Amino acid sequence: MTGLQIVGLGPAGLDRLLASVVALLVDPATIVVLRTLEHPAARELAARREVISCDDLYESASDFEAVYRAIVDRVKGLGSSGTVVYAVPGSALVGERAVAMLRDEVAVTAIHPGESFLDLVFARSGVDPLARGVQVLDARDLPHPLLLHLPTVFAQVDGRAAVDSVRDALLAVLPHATPITRLADLGSPDETVSQLTIEDLRVEHAGLRVSLFLDVEPPGWPGLVRTNSRLRAECPWDREQTHHTLARHLLEEAYETLEAIEALPSRAPGGDPDVPAYLDLEEELGDLLLQVVFHATLASEAGMFGIEEVAESIRRKLIARHPHVFGEVEAETAEHVMANWERLKRDEKGRESLLDGVPRAMPALARAHELQARAAGVGFDWPDLDGVLAKVREEIAEVVEAAATGDDGRVRDEVGDLLFSAVNLSRRLGVDPEQALRAATDRFQSRFRAIETSGDPTGMTLEQMDAEWERAKGGES
Repeated sequence: MTGLQIVGLGPAGLDRLLASVVALLVDPATIVVLRTLEHPAARELAARREVISCDDLYESASDFEAVYRAIVDRVKGLGSSGTVVYAVPGSALVGERAVAMLRDEVAVTAIHPGESFLDLVFARSGVDPLARGVQVLDARDLPHPLLLHLPTVFAQVDGRAAVDSVRDALLAVLPHATPITRLADLGSPDETVSQLTIEDLRVEHAGLRVSLFLDVEPPGWPGLVRTNSRLRAECPWDREQTHHTLARHLLEEAYETLEAIEALPSRAPGGDPDVPAYLDLEEELGDLLLQVVFHATLASEAGMFGIEEVAESIRRKLIARHPHVFGEVEAETAEHVMANWERLKRDEKGRESLLDGVPRAMPALARAHELQARAAGVGFDWPDLDGVLAKVREEIAEVVEAAATGDDGRVRDEVGDLLFSAVNLSRRLGVDPEQALRAATDRFQSRFRAIETSGDPTGMTLEQMDAEWERAKGGES
């Protein structure tokens, strides 16, 4: 094309533009393409001269990416006719995808950025973006997770979907009555700046030139980190803690989280969600997360690492150990994935054995399960279930034989072998042995309490207790 200039029309009318830019726009020798006529300066310009609008492309395209592609093609197609000016609302360098595409694909002779709506947002809100920091988000495409650690501008709040998206995301982490500022038609005679609450946001608050501004104490993840740091500095109990004094709390919270998980339906997250159970899990996960954050806070005091380094470390590990996702390795089944994971883990840590790194402090059933699973990952396993069942029967016979000898050491060893075989059986059946035993223990506790409810067990015969046991068992769903 012979020449392309890009112009930002600013937030309002032509009177806010430089005289040289206005002269360029009204020059009859130029071809002016407007992204939209839905803007004060665009409407003024269209009243003074012939322009080409792209509003029709918004109506015919399937999505925004298709709109941008069509705009770029239209502008490029006009290039042979002479100097083309592509004009957009606000600043040409803020939130203009088609401008970025044009700069990649054609030679742009000049860019006149124009006044951004952000300049007026900062002026009306009183926020200095350099002093405090600020984030600008597209209301139509919010990030997940939404971190509100900085004053936040939600731009392009142009319809129901955008308003609903902002409101729902904010209500997930902030009180309903949290104030939010609505800024509409900034720089024009119709400008309005008003205060709402998050719960009051409705579709009637949307508009083509509407933004929302939020400035709150950080909630969510950054809020947790900040709160923990303050407690560490100001709370007598928090100040006294060390990695070792917190260790038991980490273990307790892990078990409480496990208990909350076990209360979920077996198909979760499939099927209809059990809301009360999920609320319990949410609370327990928060308690567990606090322990991770607290230990990272202590480590940062030692000059070692902070929570961001912890998160980045596991992010890199996930990428390195999933070459089938982030690289060229193929892994079609979960078994292939786990085999790759263990091999990469062994290589990373320089371990001599596949079984290295399984903590001896783990619960015995869980440790047995993990060791067996690692060995099975390289093919050291029974070929079928019959082999596992035969091994369990063999170990039962050896326990009986050892018990007949009266050798306590041998009995202990044979019982251990039997339990180890039972873990192998549960693994082959896809059952977690730790959870299975926990569930069986809970059932025993419930049934024995039923016996106690019927009378004093010390005054019952074994037959009476067995009868009550069977009655309780029969009443279980």
